[in-house]
Amino acid sequence: MLFGSKSSAVDWLVVGLGNPGQKYERTRHNMGFLTVDLLAEREGVKLSRVKFKSACNILSFAGARCLVMKPQTYMNLSGEAVREAVQFYKLPPERVLVIYDDVSLPVGKLRVRPTGSAGGHNGIKNIIAHLGTQDFPRIKIGTGAPAGGGADMIDWVIGVPSQAERKVLLETFGRAVDAAECIIRHGCQKAMNDFN
Repeated sequence: MLFGSKSSAVDWLVVGLGNPGQKYERTRHNMGFLTVDLLAEREGVKLSRVKFKSACNILSFAGARCLVMKPQTYMNLSGEAVREAVQFYKLPPERVLVIYDDVSLPVGKLRVRPTGSAGGHNGIKNIIAHLGTQDFPRIKIGTGAPAGGGADMIDWVIGVPSQAERKVLLETFGRAVDAAECIIRHGCQKAMNDFN
């Protein structure tokens, strides 16, 4: 039974951030969703279970039992889903790996961090609020920013990358999955050395 009891413990939570629904499927704000979809695909698993306000599944990844999840709460409320899973499995924040988009990084650039502020990202802001700490590892995927910045930012993050950007990002999702594996197996420091 997949979600039977706390005895079916998990070692890690791997959370991809995004917005549910077809309208947002391929947008810049869904880099986390797209990355964990690739992770699940590589492992031959679908994130088709519904639990903790998420599309999720438990899989063996990087030598650990991981609950891989895509919160279905919309980005700004991602922390609700994360908190529910963390409380159920009694996981410390350093075992909660969050993958998400970052407009402050060039398109396709990865940045691994063991902790940090929200940096203006509403999904991360909400997770910090619900966990009561910013000390959880994360993988940021660069989407670049619009030339004008400011008011264009919302349209930018819920916009679809150009074909050239998509080509770069597809390769980046693979590297992000590799970075996640490195974090789980060897820790953030090695992943920072190898992927930043």
